[in-house]
Order: sequence, then structure tokens, then C-alpha cells
Amino acid sequence: METSDIIKKVRKIEIKTRGLSSNIFAGQYHTAFKGRGMAFSEVREYQYGDDVRDIDWNVTARFNKPYVKVFEEERELTVMLLIDVSGSLDFGTQKQMKRDMVTEIAATLAFSAIQNNDKIGVIFFSDKVEKYIPPKKGRKHILYIIREMLDFHAENLHTDVQEAIEFLTSVSKRRCTAFILSDFYVRKDFMQTLTIANRKHDVVAIQVYDKRACELPDVGLMKVVDAETGFEQYIDTSSRRLRDSYKQYWNNRQKQLKETFTRSNVDNVSIATDEDYVKSLLGLFKQRG
Repeated sequence: METSDIIKKVRKIEIKTRGLSSNIFAGQYHTAFKGRGMAFSEVREYQYGDDVRDIDWNVTARFNKPYVKVFEEERELTVMLLIDVSGSLDFGTQKQMKRDMVTEIAATLAFSAIQNNDKIGVIFFSDKVEKYIPPKKGRKHILYIIREMLDFHAENLHTDVQEAIEFLTSVSKRRCTAFILSDFYVRKDFMQTLTIANRKHDVVAIQVYDKRACELPDVGLMKVVDAETGFEQYIDTSSRRLRDSYKQYWNNRQKQLKETFTRSNVDNVSIATDEDYVKSLLGLFKQRG
């Protein structure tokens, strides 16, 4: 992609996603994603109903009447975006490619985060960590991230979510909120790694998929290519048995993925490329609120 084209596309994405994050997600993001914990703020006199565990015994002894510690939520977060850049993201039969939607969702989350004064970092992954952008604040940093998402070319085409999650736990020493954006076309189980990561961090999974992946159309002989392996074959989609078998495969795969998220206690949402991701993200935020 030419540099001028990238700049135009970055600007277009910024206008759209910045508007979304300020107008629609302003309060929802703040409510859904809490800070690292509670920080001591001040001491005040004990009031009926206060938790006795919050009594500051030193101050109480000094003034001969009960005082309690007041805590405030530490709002500043570090947000990590784990972005799948494998070959299977270059697919889309509806409104847009999966990769385009992932870019828009990531940009929306990034702008929502900086409005809350949070830091943003990115891990691009295939079946290895392709690139790591350490967390920073500010619009300039986000525009750099968007530019990278638009023009990034992965060395490998396969997907290994486990690699990305393990890298996250090794580079993020303090608790963070991590969004995994992927179609989750994985060949390796990652539940144990995800469970461990979610105990230390707040992990959220966002699956982006294309409706054509759910069921095959009845169009006769069709050439299909595996974007991650390059394997090609012709299939006869006029066969009802084949179409039913494929649909069953997809349903089983989704069921297994949902089970992985449920057992890992990870909040998740699945968004098709022809759906309104704004509605889906708001649903996710409200679920966590």
C-alpha cells in the first residue's frame, strides 16, 4: 500500500472510530473496565454502616474517636490488544474483510482507552509473536498503531493464540486489560494458558468471523483454499450431505470455543463481518457493567 493511501485510510478510520468512542462508548468503557484496584485516598470520621475493617487504628487512637480509611478506584489502566495477523484474516464475502473489521474494532477500543487516560500496547501474532508495541498514551501513539495494522505483513500465516497469551504474561508484569482479536482458527488447545493469563489479567476475547464460514452455498463445484496452509481442493457444494457436514463442523467448533472461554472465565463476543460491531461491543460492555 502506498504511503499516501495508508495516511488517507488511517485518517478515515480515526474519524469513524474516534467519533464512536467519544459519543457511544464514553461511559460504557469506563464502567466495563475497572482500574487495577483500590488506592488509599483519605481518612474521615466513622459513619454508621462503614466497614469496621477500614478503621484506621492509629488515627482513631490519636483523636480518641473512630476514623476510617477511604479508598478510591485506581482508574488508569494498561490495555493490551492481541491482534491476529495470520493468513485466515484475509477473507471476507460480506461487507468487508475480517482484517478490516479487526482494525476498526481495535482502533475504537484504543480511542476509548485514551479518553480514559489509559495506556495502549499491541501484540501482533500469527503462530509466533510478529511484533510488540509497548504501551504508551496519546493520539500519536494510536495513529502509529492503526498505521501498523493497515500495513503489517506477517512472516507466518498460521495461528497460535497460546504463543500470544504466553508473551502477554511475560511482558505485562502488572495487571492489565487484554483484548484478543482473532477468528480463532486454531489447531492447538489454549484453554490452560488462557485460564492462567485471566487470573493475572482481565482478558476479553473478540471473535471476528465471516458468515460464509458457517455454511456453504449451493453453487456446484467450488475451489476452496486454506489461507494458512495454501492447500487447494475442489468440493461439490450441490451435495446436501457435504453442506450439512460442514455446518455441523462449524457448530462443533464454535461450541468448543465457547466452552474454552466459559471454563477460562473469559468474557467474549462473536461478530460477523456483515454485523454492526458497535452493537456487539456495547452488549459486551453492558454485560460487564
